[in-house]
Amino acid sequence: MKKALKKFIFLLLLFSTCIGYSQTTHPEPVTLKIGSKAPDFSLPGIDGKTYTLKSFEKEHVLVIVFSCNHCPTAQAYEDRIIAIEKNYRSKGVSLVMISPNSTKALNYSELGYTDMGDSFEEMKLRAKDKGFAFPYLYDGDNQKCALAYGPVATPHCFVFDKNRILCYAGRVDGSEKPGSGNGEDLRNAIDEVLAGKTVTTPTTKVFGCSIKWSWKGEYTEKLYQQWAELPVTLEDIDINGIKELVKNSSSGKLRLINIWATWCGPCVTEFPDLVIIDRMYRGRKFEFITISADKGAKKQDVLSFLKQHEASNKNYIFNKDDVYQMIEAIDPEWQGGLPYTMVIEPGGNIIYRKQDIIDPAQMKKLIVDDKFIGRYY
Repeated sequence: MKKALKKFIFLLLLFSTCIGYSQTTHPEPVTLKIGSKAPDFSLPGIDGKTYTLKSFEKEHVLVIVFSCNHCPTAQAYEDRIIAIEKNYRSKGVSLVMISPNSTKALNYSELGYTDMGDSFEEMKLRAKDKGFAFPYLYDGDNQKCALAYGPVATPHCFVFDKNRILCYAGRVDGSEKPGSGNGEDLRNAIDEVLAGKTVTTPTTKVFGCSIKWSWKGEYTEKLYQQWAELPVTLEDIDINGIKELVKNSSSGKLRLINIWATWCGPCVTEFPDLVIIDRMYRGRKFEFITISADKGAKKQDVLSFLKQHEASNKNYIFNKDDVYQMIEAIDPEWQGGLPYTMVIEPGGNIIYRKQDIIDPAQMKKLIVDDKFIGRYY
């Protein structure tokens, strides 16, 4: 009995030590205080260059904006940040954007308002799409820069004077919706620093997605495990059922329909991308539906494939072996080749149809830019 009690006490102490170690190793980052010197950094830019504080030593004012690709709030402010950089470029102001997020802590459910994640390669694509004329730097591997500056959310702005003393830390402005603000808070801070004045309001609260710190990947692992445990089903569907799916008259959701078969190589190849797309947008007004063109005798093989890919969306198999009836019911424009994919808005408006493999990046952009989904809150 005493031996068991000693073992229990030992394990309890060990557990307490582990908790204390975890908290000591990964304390919540503290935002840089007004009046502090800018911490140096060495970060890769999407242009292939490496940037440090010295890269901007000739400018009177340095503006560092911690932002990212995926966050809806960050996307809502992109055009304003672009305009601010352009307006102040000739006035001795450098603006640099830093993405602080670790891809390890970013899961698919957090990508419901975007077509891109926060990887370095995707940063290059976003910068090209938006025409960023300023350095866009990646800090996602070790996050040393973000730990030193302590951004709370994306976007979070830091304005430094000629001596690289922090004069302002906070939001771009207080109006998240695009078109409702002009970056007033950030502009006012830059103007006052350029004029040699003390910033009237040196700190403001920020709103947006929290920083994806690398040590906070536990939720992602738990979520993926929950998804893996969701039931995968396969139901029979007839001609009338298919016609109702295509009409999309009552779902209120943007509907992605994929017709495929287990014997179709391209179908099997693209299927994992479709599952990812479903996981990205299933929390929005969106649904992913598959219709198998396999023969009824292969139903168990179809279900096994769906389970293997954790396809917990709605899955159907045509209940007749006459595939030509299915082709006509789905889309008279379809010539019958697999895979075949359609995107249908509520009310039946078909905005996308393709025979062959989809381009996942193009599909994500199509979905998130549709009026029934959108990139902003």
